[in-house]
Amino acid sequence: MTEAVGREILVEGVDPRELYGAQNVYLDQIRELHPQLKIVARGSSLKVLGPRAETERFEKHLDGLVAYYLKYGHISSEVVSQAFSGVALQEAPTDKDVIVYGNNGNIIRARTVNQQRLVSLYDKCDLLFAVGPAGSGKTYTAIALAVRALKERQVRRIILTRPAVEAGEKLGFLPGDMKEKLDPYLQPLYDALNDMIPAAKLTRYIEEGTVQIAPLAYMRGRTLDNAFVILDEAQNTTLSQIKMFLTRMGRNAKFIVTGDVTQIDLPRKSDSGLVHTMEILRRVEDIGIVEFDKRDIVRHPLVKYIVEAFDRDAAASAPARGASASHENEQNVSHKNQ
Repeated sequence: MTEAVGREILVEGVDPRELYGAQNVYLDQIRELHPQLKIVARGSSLKVLGPRAETERFEKHLDGLVAYYLKYGHISSEVVSQAFSGVALQEAPTDKDVIVYGNNGNIIRARTVNQQRLVSLYDKCDLLFAVGPAGSGKTYTAIALAVRALKERQVRRIILTRPAVEAGEKLGFLPGDMKEKLDPYLQPLYDALNDMIPAAKLTRYIEEGTVQIAPLAYMRGRTLDNAFVILDEAQNTTLSQIKMFLTRMGRNAKFIVTGDVTQIDLPRKSDSGLVHTMEILRRVEDIGIVEFDKRDIVRHPLVKYIVEAFDRDAAASAPARGASASHENEQNVSHKNQ
């Protein structure tokens, strides 16, 4: 007589709703593929009762399914059938430009030369600067690298920060609790994360502190160990602020600083510390700098032409502004001499 054994399996790192499928469609399929087992699911816990050899085979198949999900971010009926029939799961086609697999199997890849350069430098540098025009994918690529590092357990948490410059980082006068005050300034970061992490899992990560999104002022005094940290919109930081941020780097930390020096929102553009910081650190070993340009723009094709048009206007206006300033100075000198 075959000995029946009971085994409780705790599934970690996977939202049970993703694993079991809508209305438990994948769980029911798994039960059909293992008719000798009684399988009871309670959240992330699976209780399995049946012949020892069959329960061991079930656990091995389940491990394979979970590993597939963690790598590719989705499960299908075909994948479940392969996993629990003992058929080797087919890997997705290899692509050196794939950064991470997002929701529903969406592939997040480095699509331009400078995005690829940022990905390449990630393995060599613990601190990276990615600067360039809007729509060039610098922040999106950085967040994809962060999500991959978290999935592969290279880091324990992701920290995303921005200077809340529109509110002067003095948020008390705005209505609502702190999250409601900050969300409008941090929404672009949420949008990128929502492309790469299932909504329920992202909510849990935020509640647990695995993913943290906060204004730059909240970084002061912290030591950021075992973390992937991204400072976005860094053109709106002063030299002292960006120095404060960079010196938060702790053990086993990766930092990426992104910004666009043509979109400075500080009262005086000369107060921006991003360009000065890059010049100071350009020759420091283990620090990489990637300068994106119009060729990297991956939004609507019109965005590229809009950026070019504004650049031409800025170049044409510069001599006129210089002449106007010179004339104003001459008038001031003349007035003082009278």
